[in-house]
Amino acid sequence: MAEFVEFEDITCTRCGVKMELSMADFTYLGHNFHTEVMRCPVCGEVYIPRELAEGKIADAETALEDK
Repeated sequence: MAEFVEFEDITCTRCGVKMELSMADFTYLGHNFHTEVMRCPVCGEVYIPRELAEGKIADAETALEDK
């Protein structure tokens, strides 16, 4: 069973500041996409939950590599 983490509970490991929901841009194989993720308001570090990494991002990666 996957552990569920409340977004409000995520703290930046660099700054110790509570992360906030924010849009982030990603580039992979020359393609850009953006999605809403938790981001540190101080240093910009992003938190990508496992569900996103294994879901949407993995699907986009597979689609781009197949082209």
